[in-house]
Amino acid sequence: MNYRLGIDVGGTNTDAVIIDDRFNLISKIKTPTTKDVTTGIYNAIKGVLDQCGIDKKDIRFAMLGTTHCTNAIVERKKLCKVGVLRMGKPATEAIQPMVDWPSGLSGAVNGGFEITYGGYEFDGRELTRLDEEELRGIFRRFKGKIDSLAICAVFASIRSDCEYKAMEIAKQELGDLPVSLSSEIGSLGLIERENATILNAALMKVAETVTEGFIAGLKKEGVENANVYLCQNDGTVMSAEYTKRYPILTVACGPTNSIRGASFLSKKREAIVLDVGGTTSDIGVITKGFPRESSLAVDIGGARTNFRMPDLVSIGFGGGTIIREKDGEIQVGPDSVGYLLTEKAYVFGGDTLTATDIAVRLDMADIGDKSKVAFLDMGYARRVMDKIMQIVTQGIDKMKLSKDEVNLILVGGGSVLIQDRIEGISEVIRPENYDVANALGSAIAQVSGELDRIFTLDGKTREAVIEEAKNMAIGEAKKAGADPDTIEIVELEDIPLAYHPGNATRIKVKAAGELLPIQ
Repeated sequence: MNYRLGIDVGGTNTDAVIIDDRFNLISKIKTPTTKDVTTGIYNAIKGVLDQCGIDKKDIRFAMLGTTHCTNAIVERKKLCKVGVLRMGKPATEAIQPMVDWPSGLSGAVNGGFEITYGGYEFDGRELTRLDEEELRGIFRRFKGKIDSLAICAVFASIRSDCEYKAMEIAKQELGDLPVSLSSEIGSLGLIERENATILNAALMKVAETVTEGFIAGLKKEGVENANVYLCQNDGTVMSAEYTKRYPILTVACGPTNSIRGASFLSKKREAIVLDVGGTTSDIGVITKGFPRESSLAVDIGGARTNFRMPDLVSIGFGGGTIIREKDGEIQVGPDSVGYLLTEKAYVFGGDTLTATDIAVRLDMADIGDKSKVAFLDMGYARRVMDKIMQIVTQGIDKMKLSKDEVNLILVGGGSVLIQDRIEGISEVIRPENYDVANALGSAIAQVSGELDRIFTLDGKTREAVIEEAKNMAIGEAKKAGADPDTIEIVELEDIPLAYHPGNATRIKVKAAGELLPIQ
């Protein structure tokens, strides 16, 4: 029997599960998330292994969904100094790279930038001819001053030849310095695509530390035969080597793990998911079994980006949310006691009124010592719950695409705080093992590859171009670690561009497959 180990790091708890090769849950555990994150991961690995007692050699896959990269951006710590090469002079000189970034983030990342010749027009024609000697001079000036390099050419989403040529020259001048290409990361929009590429380059050290640390932690606990994967923000996983190249894809993977886990536990492929944690709650949508993707540019740490991200609404409510009353008005959060819930909440002998205390007083949850909240007025507790449900209902309404009633799947340890009757919801589903849906989402995940590119149809049929795009997405899935025999196209979008003189179309395609079998 082969087993999978799935881990997901949340703001309050780090959850771990072990499932067998038929996706049956063997063991689960919740441990507090530690300040350095990594210690909490080690504790979760040890705890779930000690609990189940299986032969550690039989764990053949290990998946990690982590907040390391998100935290690094938010906290402005452990980021690489990035050299930025923008190709498109003189057309792109008006706005400098990172000009609208918060000073703290740009200061932590900016290793200098250069704008050079190269790039393309919107129809794929060469904008200006690439000057190889100019590039070599730029890379020589970068040498010894940067940790990684971000290359972004204007309209690289249509043609990327010059980016690859620039990377080839960079390798000659800078050696093994990590290089990120915008054509492999972002979509339409020069500045947003460039920002995503710079952030990806800035996370290279963090990604290496996380992947190597996870592998070392597994070996320390005797898990030496497992293929290691990290979770992406589309509900799938990627190999450790792929993660080191595209760490930006791990940002926001936690909520998508919960969405995938909710779909798996409930057997629903179309629904809204509410994941209630200790600090915040995330609301997302399952579409064909995968998280719905956002169509908007996404702000990450103050930098506006356009790479794929899940469509989510986050609300400042969770099990540790602090409840106050000011001038007769009830205030729900948004601050939380977080992982200190078992110390601070009244039901655990603390001195802070939390949402968990309210749920226990209303007999919605059996947590801690109920007698410690007996002093709370029942009418007051109901008014607090009404306020909580108002916040939740507003968040759900933001995710609905019509006024029709929909199913809602409740997951996360804090989901016991949510009432069964919600306006606009036809059925509230509370699946078994809802408390570790996030870790289960990581453990059951497939491997995916994605493509978002503009193709010119001149001299080609639409069918031939779509087939080409499918093959490219399948190639990305293979690189990410998918078994070639199991890869399928799970999403395909073909958007004709009427303004484009070359009869062009934008094609978005995602391919997904099972993990490569262990030999």
